[in-house]
Amino acid sequence: MRVALVHDYLSQDGGAERVLRAFHDLWPEAPVYTLLYDEERANPVFRSWKIRTSFLQKFPGAVGHYRWYLPLMPTATESYDLSDYDFVLSSSSAFAKGVLCRPETLHISYCHTPTRYLWTDTHSYLSELNAPQPIKAMLSLLSTNLRVWDRLAALRADRFIANSENVRERIRKYYGRQSVVIHPPVDLSQFSLAGRPENFYLTGGRLVSYKRFDLVVRAFNKLGLPLRIFGTGPEEERLRQLAGANITFHGRVSDVEKAELYRKCLAFLHPQLEDFGITAIEAMGSGRPVIAYPAGGALETVIPGETGVFLQDQTWENLAHTVIRFDPGKFSPELIRSRALQFDSAVFKEKIRRYVQEQYAEFRHARASRP
Repeated sequence: MRVALVHDYLSQDGGAERVLRAFHDLWPEAPVYTLLYDEERANPVFRSWKIRTSFLQKFPGAVGHYRWYLPLMPTATESYDLSDYDFVLSSSSAFAKGVLCRPETLHISYCHTPTRYLWTDTHSYLSELNAPQPIKAMLSLLSTNLRVWDRLAALRADRFIANSENVRERIRKYYGRQSVVIHPPVDLSQFSLAGRPENFYLTGGRLVSYKRFDLVVRAFNKLGLPLRIFGTGPEEERLRQLAGANITFHGRVSDVEKAELYRKCLAFLHPQLEDFGITAIEAMGSGRPVIAYPAGGALETVIPGETGVFLQDQTWENLAHTVIRFDPGKFSPELIRSRALQFDSAVFKEKIRRYVQEQYAEFRHARASRP
């Protein structure tokens, strides 16, 4: 079986890229087709892969400012020649699902989410964009055209995999497609239990506005309790200015440093709506309970009273109230880690391998049975 992998763009190292790495572990000889590849920002592991970029890679400034070329991305995605492959596996939260394949080629799309800025976050994306009003008006018009393409592109995949029940419902609503759920991989081998935690709470990840780290900072400014935050992003400077002396920013941390923070914290704070929420699983893999906003992926990963607690409202006041009443001693680190292990990378790879084998056999049989 000749296999090709497709990914939107390689310009960071987030959860979608972890999925791609798991796919590549299963099919190490498969080339990866992607719109743009930023070698400096992407994980160094990609440098040894067969990366095949679109024509956008050669455009001025495209690697560092890929949003400039948003109108060309559908055409660039459709330009990949995948005629030599029997099976195409796309990893998509935007364009990759729209590749063109032969009728004889099985295309399975692993969907991280229907394109956020076209569907669920359209209005907030435009309102938060730092651009003149004429530019926002132009982007609003462009979004309408892209939304039409995105819906049609979703019809091209033969099968859909959703990364959570939350995303499966969005795929049904926006694309009219059915899907199966296979939760994304979390490498829990690098996380372990600590003897006893230290006196601080923890939060972190990509510091962007929708993750609502501002609520955590405001709550802990009032509480005066020790809080540590790891990660970088566009919200970092604003959060630093907002934070009191009891809050420590660690910036970009290594995997070893992050694992140590997880092991020693009293609890991990997860105030945002995520499609899945990998950081919460990493904390649970270290045996630490999670204080989470009950929406999105958290509803599928956090068990109240066993692996953490839920907020009642997404406000700093309710977060502060929950922390005051929270007792980390009521939770079993061993039980929490056992819950997290069902999301381990090895489990993910086995589910993907088995699903692909079944679907490929069914696809070939159906084609062979046609008159």
